[in-house]
Amino acid sequence: MRLLVVEDEQRLATALQRGLQAEGFAVDVAGDGPTGLDLARHGGYDAMILDVMLPGLSGYRVVQQLRSEEHWLPVLMLSAKDGEYDQADGLDCGADDYLTKPFSYVVLLARLRALLRRGAAPRPAVITAGPLTLDPARRRVTRDDTEIALTAREYALLEYLMRRAGEVVTKVELLDHVWDAAVDTAPNAVEVYVGYLRRKLGRDVLETVRGAGYRLTVTGG
Repeated sequence: MRLLVVEDEQRLATALQRGLQAEGFAVDVAGDGPTGLDLARHGGYDAMILDVMLPGLSGYRVVQQLRSEEHWLPVLMLSAKDGEYDQADGLDCGADDYLTKPFSYVVLLARLRALLRRGAAPRPAVITAGPLTLDPARRRVTRDDTEIALTAREYALLEYLMRRAGEVVTKVELLDHVWDAAVDTAPNAVEVYVGYLRRKLGRDVLETVRGAGYRLTVTGG
């Protein structure tokens, strides 16, 4: 397995390289963002360990650029920023996992192995389906580049449908995943909110499959 470590703290980068090599990995190291991005694009790596604060280009920008190019190299982000919003930012911009410094090397290895088991499956930071785009980090929805304002419930319903675009999704699934299971929700709630989405997004993007549920179309414009 080939790994890329992008870390500007020389002592930490060297320690990671030696430790990972002792585990049998082939490891390359980059000390700044632009070099790390170039190697990640062309190096054929199985995973990348990426610091947030880097010279030239932040780790956030590196992973955002990779994802925008549909490059799904698994990324474990490292940072001294341990706030919950910092971690959310790292994951929302496209990283697969986030580990704060100082960290346990044993935990880093375990998380790295988990990423390698998953492989480089597509995990886009922005979801697209036909003419629609949904940006979870910004909670922004557009159709044909025109932004559409949605309520929190409308947004949650659309996000679930977009993550299952092209598939038939039952009312039961939608109630389970979009509504609070602890609250007694009227069975027609799904129909009501599907109607709201159709009025805002256009009837052509959301199909009723009689007797089965709903399907978000992946074509159109």
